[in-house]
Amino acid sequence: MEIIIIGGGIGGLTAGAFLAKDGHNVTLLEASNEWGGSAGKFSRGKFLFPVGATMGMGFEEGGIHHRIFQELNLSFPALALDEIMRVYHGSRVMPYYADRNRHLSECSSQFPEYANQIISFYKEAWKIGAEVRKLIKPLPVVPPVTFSEWKKLVLSLKPGTPGLLPYLRKTVGDLLKKHGLDEAASFRHFIDGQLIDSMQTTSQDCSALMGALALDIYHEGAYYTEGGLYKIAETLQKYIEDNGGKTYKRKHVQTIRKENGRWVAVDQKGESWRADHVVCNLPIQGFVPLLPEPLQEQLPAKLVKRSKVAQWGAFTMYLALKETVIPPYTALFNQVLSDRSMTEGNHLFLSLSKANDTNRAPEGFRTLTVSTHTELHHWDTKEKYDQYKDTLTEKMLSGIERVIPEVRHGIELQMTGAPLAWERFTKRPKGMVGGFPQTNEYSLFNSLSHRTGIDGLWLCGDSVFPGAGTIGVSTSGYHVYRSIVQK
Repeated sequence: MEIIIIGGGIGGLTAGAFLAKDGHNVTLLEASNEWGGSAGKFSRGKFLFPVGATMGMGFEEGGIHHRIFQELNLSFPALALDEIMRVYHGSRVMPYYADRNRHLSECSSQFPEYANQIISFYKEAWKIGAEVRKLIKPLPVVPPVTFSEWKKLVLSLKPGTPGLLPYLRKTVGDLLKKHGLDEAASFRHFIDGQLIDSMQTTSQDCSALMGALALDIYHEGAYYTEGGLYKIAETLQKYIEDNGGKTYKRKHVQTIRKENGRWVAVDQKGESWRADHVVCNLPIQGFVPLLPEPLQEQLPAKLVKRSKVAQWGAFTMYLALKETVIPPYTALFNQVLSDRSMTEGNHLFLSLSKANDTNRAPEGFRTLTVSTHTELHHWDTKEKYDQYKDTLTEKMLSGIERVIPEVRHGIELQMTGAPLAWERFTKRPKGMVGGFPQTNEYSLFNSLSHRTGIDGLWLCGDSVFPGAGTIGVSTSGYHVYRSIVQK
């Protein structure tokens, strides 16, 4: 079987690696200069920067990345973190520990007036999360479309699964209220900080099931990977090549059509490729316009409607810093929260390279990637773009000073990545990142399937179930592989 994969992000690379392993003819076309998409990298002189955050999940035994690399007979080094991150909120500095008991103890110390309610909230959230993990361990497809997918979902049910039903339409906000925490503004803000990074929404709207899973999975294992998560992408790309596949950069597909019963993909220079299947590892906002109208009309109405929905953008700062300005024992991952919303510099996520990680910086230096969510309408004219870029840069530097007070004195190199840069380098429409928010409107049975409804045309990536993050996109790539080979 001949298979074209459009998009060299981790989802497409996962699908391609397994298809190549099974002996299929895989051709992977990536529009940019790097593998990994939003988890890619770029270099400036002697410094290397991960494009986005670099915290790894799913490397624990039984985790999706552990399972993928094990099945491919590959190894991938990742350093487990005892302190997952450090959270800065006002005068509060809170370590976020992987160990559950230490985390509960820290929460009780930080929010003593709500200690009992917080413990009961976490115990319920973790119980929900554990049941969801059991349910998804066999990697069932949601929403199921075919008989085999329904069968697999039914066979995935566990004795504790019925206990999840009361939470199906609830939000994390409902759980907080149940435990008397709806008025605990500081703790709720802390929870929102965790959810916005993983679920792309806050407790008010986040699905209770998905939110509980996110809060639970932090304690299953969080990891630092030398260099960054782009190493996953490069490992999978090499695996494809080693198993007979072909991978190309700077092949920006402009159209996908069908000719004589076969799929044809055409790039920006008019070069074309033919195959039995096409796998699109693209945001659906970029996927739908690639199809001629007759094919668009065959797509599910939900998919077409959702392709017109705008997602978050990201504003990112990239700093190369002198080691001397970084305080001893600074955590590798940090959040800085203000008392306002979770966007526009009021919530920062900092990813600092480990000392002596020479993949990212030479001795005496470290690199820092800092990101915040932003609404795309702030960037829709050149005048607004230039002015807002300066405003947000200064605001973010002030936030970084909360973690590294002398940061301005140690900057060797400083760059920013606004939505237009994200669009230019990752080819994501308007710089959209992160997939759809995991609200009840968009998650689980309301999410999009990897099936397009058109024979031989597939989707993976952060637009489809189970959503964003390397865990989510890897799972979607595996679903595509399994569907193509009918496993």
